[in-house]
Amino acid sequence: MEQFKILLADDHQMFLDGVILILKKQSSLKVAGMALSGAAVLQWLSENTCDLVLTDLNMPGMKGVDLIRAIKQQNPGIKVLVISMHSEQELVYDIMMAEAEGYILKNSGKTELLQAINDILDGKTHYEKAVLDMMVAGVKKKARSQSLIKPLSNREQEVLQLIIAEYTSKEIAEKLFISKQTVDKHRLSIMEKTEAKTLVGLIKYAIQAGFII
Repeated sequence: MEQFKILLADDHQMFLDGVILILKKQSSLKVAGMALSGAAVLQWLSENTCDLVLTDLNMPGMKGVDLIRAIKQQNPGIKVLVISMHSEQELVYDIMMAEAEGYILKNSGKTELLQAINDILDGKTHYEKAVLDMMVAGVKKKARSQSLIKPLSNREQEVLQLIIAEYTSKEIAEKLFISKQTVDKHRLSIMEKTEAKTLVGLIKYAIQAGFII
């Protein structure tokens, strides 16, 4: 059975110990390493590899958003799941803009944690509903720069909304009564127009463009 490697990052050893106990019971998941600071995360990643970094935001020496950006710049294939006690609108928005694949709160239960990990490793995103609601509320207050928004056709907008809802191309084709090949063409056009390379990038564009309200 394939095992996914996870790097845990938090400056509270007790929290790390608790997460390790949860993950040890999952045969498909392996804790590959631990780090107590942002610098330690980057040092570990310079010498090792993993599939997912599960990280807090408040660690010594580096802001959480800066850490996520550094991870994505140095290791674009590595997924990031943020687990934090903070849910401020601006902070959550910044985390999404840094293209973390997920964000859940530390008071979430074991089920939410494992669902988030499995969703992200399956190529999806996972922003806890309470967190996502706060972020969208914050976006409503921001003035969007129309110069950043490239025009999408009405059909492309429909396809985009289904993509960010994590429908497959086949499911989108069935829902819109078009062929899968047509969906794939729309998907390629959307990626080119938005300059997004990942699902998180598409969600980021959709939020900035006002498609997610």
